[in-house]
Amino acid sequence: MAVISKILTALLVIGVLTGCAAKFNKVDMVDGANPQLRVMTPKVERNIRELASSILALSPTISRTEAIEVAHDAYVYPMYLAEKWDITWPPMYHNTLRNAGVRDWGLCTDWASAMIDHMRKKHLKSMDLYWAVAYKGDPWREHSTLLVTAKGHPFDSGIILDPWRDSGKLFWIHHLNDPTYAWKYHAGPYGPLAKSGRTTIQGVLN
Repeated sequence: MAVISKILTALLVIGVLTGCAAKFNKVDMVDGANPQLRVMTPKVERNIRELASSILALSPTISRTEAIEVAHDAYVYPMYLAEKWDITWPPMYHNTLRNAGVRDWGLCTDWASAMIDHMRKKHLKSMDLYWAVAYKGDPWREHSTLLVTAKGHPFDSGIILDPWRDSGKLFWIHHLNDPTYAWKYHAGPYGPLAKSGRTTIQGVLN
């Protein structure tokens, strides 16, 4: 524990010199559940369309309306959380703040839990939601995120929706093509999905 404490302290000192707040356009929560950008930029609109198209390509059974809604919220809801949680960049620095008790939220497990909880409230009919994990059990590399598939399709067919990696800016990719993480099934969609814990060491780096 003493070694870990020293590492956290060193990262915190480095972070004070190099970290900065993640900045996004303002997001309002309409009716308490629908994130809306005050100004929808052409770039974000294009990103949402591209993700929706990739979600639709997973299966002809996927609802176009649901694909657009999931793609929209996958981009916009993390912007809302980034401001609410006072997210700083880079993610490793923010994790140091979170583990040191300077921030209340912002580990990858916090992001995964918030994203999954938000998407589950949509009661999607044509998609399944999974909690995906990479390098489970490794305190320095373990990472969690949301994965979506067409309803009834296998985990390995899914798309990763990862807002942690870029401090609230969505990173998405077909999970088998992810160059950084080898994703495995952790929970869902049948039965309760796991909730994030308040660990102090897990997620030091992710």
